[in-house]
Amino acid sequence: MMTEIKQWDEALFHFLNAQRLDWLDPVMKTLTGTYIWIPLYAFLIYLIFKSYGMTGFWYVGFIVLLILLADKFTSGFMKPFFERLRPCHDPRWEGMINTYAGCGGKFGFASSHASTTFSVATYMFLIFRGKIQAMGWLFLWAGLISYTRIYLGVHYPSDILVGALVGIASGLITFSLVEWLRMVVEKKKTTNASL
Repeated sequence: MMTEIKQWDEALFHFLNAQRLDWLDPVMKTLTGTYIWIPLYAFLIYLIFKSYGMTGFWYVGFIVLLILLADKFTSGFMKPFFERLRPCHDPRWEGMINTYAGCGGKFGFASSHASTTFSVATYMFLIFRGKIQAMGWLFLWAGLISYTRIYLGVHYPSDILVGALVGIASGLITFSLVEWLRMVVEKKKTTNASL
């Protein structure tokens, strides 16, 4: 069963990686970068404060935990534990795949890009639920960033899928923690005020 899944994963990777266009290479390289998305992150933080006022500090303050949880679990635990070579480091695929933007670290399971972007998408979706409509587009954004990793030859589809699941779990955990802490602090303030 695992052999069949691996074969399917590799076949899907080769199919998707082969769907490239010369003009799209630099676009995908740019989209996979970090700094291009700083304006988006700044805009989301602005929306948090606009929607929640000073309470927004709770949500913004936990973004660091969110990113650390998603990124460190994939990069610090999963990649060294599973030691699955990135496609671009696998000698079987030498000369067979498109690697326009270099290769990165040796191991690729699971994708940190997928885990961090899906963690942000999940966390923001939960924050704005009931406040701002149509925040589901963040999952499309996370999916696009994740797809660039296959296009650029640095991740298999399963790396992306598992990374996305780690990201969604990180977003849910972080949001739940923030809400629980806010509730505890507000309850304590109410109790102290009534004394």
